[in-house]
Amino acid sequence: MDPLGARSQFVDVQTLSTWERQPDLEGKDTDECNDCLDSQQAFPSPFPYREDINRKIVLYNGDVALLNCTAIVNTSNETLTDKNPISESIHKHAGPELRDELLKLKGCRTGEAKMTKGFSLAARFIIHTVGPKYKAKYRTAAESSLYSCYRNVMQLAKEQAMVSVAFCVVSTGKRGYPLEDATHIAFRTVRRFLENHGESIETVVFAVTDVEEPTYRKLLPLYYPRSEVEERVSLPLIPADIGNSEGEPVVPERQIRIAEKPGIDDSEEDTLDSHLGQVGTHAFARMEGDVDKQRKLILQGQLSDATMQKQHQRNYNRWLCRARAEDLSDIAALKALYQTGVDIYGRTVMVLVGRNVPVNLIDMEKALLYFIHVMDHITVKEYVMVYFHTLTEERNHLDSEFLKKLYEIVDAKFKNNLKAFYFVHPSFRSKVSTWFFTTFSVSGLKEKVHHIENLRQLFSCILPEQIDIPPFVLDYDARKKYTSLGPFAGPHEAKVNFCLRV
Repeated sequence: MDPLGARSQFVDVQTLSTWERQPDLEGKDTDECNDCLDSQQAFPSPFPYREDINRKIVLYNGDVALLNCTAIVNTSNETLTDKNPISESIHKHAGPELRDELLKLKGCRTGEAKMTKGFSLAARFIIHTVGPKYKAKYRTAAESSLYSCYRNVMQLAKEQAMVSVAFCVVSTGKRGYPLEDATHIAFRTVRRFLENHGESIETVVFAVTDVEEPTYRKLLPLYYPRSEVEERVSLPLIPADIGNSEGEPVVPERQIRIAEKPGIDDSEEDTLDSHLGQVGTHAFARMEGDVDKQRKLILQGQLSDATMQKQHQRNYNRWLCRARAEDLSDIAALKALYQTGVDIYGRTVMVLVGRNVPVNLIDMEKALLYFIHVMDHITVKEYVMVYFHTLTEERNHLDSEFLKKLYEIVDAKFKNNLKAFYFVHPSFRSKVSTWFFTTFSVSGLKEKVHHIENLRQLFSCILPEQIDIPPFVLDYDARKKYTSLGPFAGPHEAKVNFCLRV
């Protein structure tokens, strides 16, 4: 008990300012907002402005152990004996009884949540959870486990009729989960739970340190916009993977997809209404300004470079706004484009699997939107791409006009920050096509393309544990006969060492 008249070290969550009360759009560029207004009117945000939810959210810079609320969250290891700064502070303020109580729980599995009393804390309860150890190669599993941590904590809070719960940052310390990736999962999981099941929960606190606060403050508006304007401005920044209706990461291979009316041709059932319903969705039906006039001015040299760049940026923003709002789950289910680890220089590795792209069966405009959606936040820093041409057929080959359109639409950061494009298992025909395309259709890409004949060459640039390779590619590479000794040794080594120069 505090001495008479002394100020308590504990902080009552009711005295903290909620996210809804904090000013929005600090430092936002109004031109950026205006660029997206027209494009986003028809595409609602997956995380719309909800004043009732924002009133429940608190961002607190301080020690979670000092919060006076129904329950606080402790991040620990499987034996519940982790000595990270958060756990040590909680044990220090809770007293020795907590350690004895934890021994009775007999550990906790990754992703689970278990509860104890708060003992000498101001909080009545402590919810202990175990976050995943992060490895880039097992990123999907780590995402699912971290989601389970936040979801199980919220579920336990609801079952125990808790009014308030305070989260620490889970799994980003000794367990190595990237802070920004972990924050996205935390925010969307809590948001979806409050939407679907959070009637009885009045306050959710995110307790952070000085290091973590800038990331939390940057990403909060994406999932908890404080106005309709902030909702529209934040929409282009929402990542591609926002999970399902509960915020849970979606793993395409685990989904069961059932076609409606298999084997039945519904073409004869089309009605006039269904055709009319398509009016307004095509590019020609949208207000895009006088494009012909703009192109004429460009050809006549009457537009400055700055004006042309701004015009290109506006056009890209429109595509990005559409990509953030449209349902692209059918394209995501192909698992043709995904992020894996980093190369030997620490640059993000993106993988494109050619055989997973059935060009003649999918909407290629949606494919373009999905590419923009996934890649936009990746391309803000240096990255490399690995394209597996392995076992592709005619139906998997992208048209050169589509590739040229994609190259013209994307932002400058896509081109400037792409440091290498590894073309794995190329055929003679694909080598010729690539040469023509990079020589005559686009500029600045030719020197970045490197043809990789086998995975051994690829592993000299990207370590095996840093890249998730489809099983059929591994099987193909194992069956292929390569000669690494004898008269072919010299040229082979020359090919292997090229990554040292990119």
